[in-house]
Amino acid sequence: MDTLFLIFLPGFAAVAAGLLAWFVMQSRMEVALAGLREQLAESRGALQAERTAMEGSLETALHAAEETARRKAFDNFLTELRVEQRHYTRENRMLTPARTSLVLQERMFFRNIPLSDWIEHEILVDDGADVGRLVQDMTIFDNGVVSINDLPRPKKALA
Repeated sequence: MDTLFLIFLPGFAAVAAGLLAWFVMQSRMEVALAGLREQLAESRGALQAERTAMEGSLETALHAAEETARRKAFDNFLTELRVEQRHYTRENRMLTPARTSLVLQERMFFRNIPLSDWIEHEILVDDGADVGRLVQDMTIFDNGVVSINDLPRPKKALA
């Protein structure tokens, strides 16, 4: 029995040492795997946050580009609007006093397409009145109304 014990004891010790080494290595590998999974989760989180931020900034940039394009198209449209004006004086000698009136006719064009019919205004003119000043005061389609190029525009800051 002693000889059997002496023969099997080193074998049993070797198997036990092997199992112990296997369990230790298995636990070390699980710890290393947990560390790698943690790093992978952090990398995925950072990548997802960066992707979300990039999509948000891309969406903001697209919106700003669309707004700029719309504004430029509208400005181009407004620059192609123009007003044609003509005026003359009309004398009415029906009864005793001769009446002089100023007739102003205006119409609006887009390129060479008329947008409105002639709009006519008539005002009585006193002797010695400044006809040029009366024409400016009577106009409907004033340059300030048609052209918005001189208006200040609020600037938007992109975040």
